[in-house]
Amino acid sequence: MKNTSFSSSLILLLFILFSQISWSQNDTIVLKNNDKIIGEIKSMDRGVVTVKTTYSDSDFKITWIDIKSVRSNQTYLLTLSNGKRINSSINTKPGDDTKVTIMDDGTELVIPIKDIVYIKPVKNDFLSRIVASVSVGYNITKSNNLRQFSVSSNLSYTAYKWLLTGSYNSVRSNQDDVAETKRTDASVGFNYFMKNDWFYATEANFLSNDEQKLKLRSTIKGGLGKYFVHSNKLFFGGGFGVAWNNESFSDEFNTNRNSMEAYGNLTLNMFDFSDFSLNTDLTFYPSLTEGGRYRVDYNLNLKYDLPLDFFVKLGLTYNYDSKPVEGASDSDYVFQSTFGWEFN
Repeated sequence: MKNTSFSSSLILLLFILFSQISWSQNDTIVLKNNDKIIGEIKSMDRGVVTVKTTYSDSDFKITWIDIKSVRSNQTYLLTLSNGKRINSSINTKPGDDTKVTIMDDGTELVIPIKDIVYIKPVKNDFLSRIVASVSVGYNITKSNNLRQFSVSSNLSYTAYKWLLTGSYNSVRSNQDDVAETKRTDASVGFNYFMKNDWFYATEANFLSNDEQKLKLRSTIKGGLGKYFVHSNKLFFGGGFGVAWNNESFSDEFNTNRNSMEAYGNLTLNMFDFSDFSLNTDLTFYPSLTEGGRYRVDYNLNLKYDLPLDFFVKLGLTYNYDSKPVEGASDSDYVFQSTFGWEFN
């Protein structure tokens, strides 16, 4: 009886272990060189697929265009190059490695594999939908004892039809015989996706900048956006709308301003060159209530990915105001070099 009980327990244990291994290896990818990877597809974004396996401590990073075939019964949020978003599994069409089969509301679709630009498993847990990163930098110069500390962070949450984003960036500089200068900006944004790569966009931006004697600028804006190019090599899009701008300054009069503005912006995100990625955006704000005034915000980030989700990043931020308060600079720029880590 003891041997029978032991054998039964051993069989049960082996069954559980086999089930766990089988569950974690439910996706199959074959590369163009015929190498096969069996594991779990974690995501595909910016032309790179991340695959988790039981036989490697590190996740595999594979260029999407290097995949010959893929088979998975997981349910994913898929974004196509025309902007359409679909919940479906994904399998290469038998006999044609250039196309995949997906399901759209019960209808089978066969599409070119290159038309899929984003993949994310659809799970109920909160953390699987989050992408977050934080990086820090510290610069010191002996000649004038310049010390500069910077923090850059980003957060996003992806759902089926919408995207929530947030960011926080801060730079503090100290040097001999000069007062400390600080610049802090933050944002919260919400996009709701529609057909043909159009989307509604709302965003709240906050900026405090000693160089422009700006205690706080709060800008709430809303409008429409569209991706003109949406591929596995780059995203290029733009948008337009209206914004409400509230400002308080640290000049001798403690000036306060309220104004209505229009806005137009362009965004470019490139990620198809080795471990480098580039993200840049330009926003132009012509005032609707202050004659002759306009503002410009520009951002540029170049990132190099390191092992274990670490990265180094170079960033440039530029702000221009055609009508600053008296005694304040009409423009300001910040250059950052930081080292950071990305989650998910």
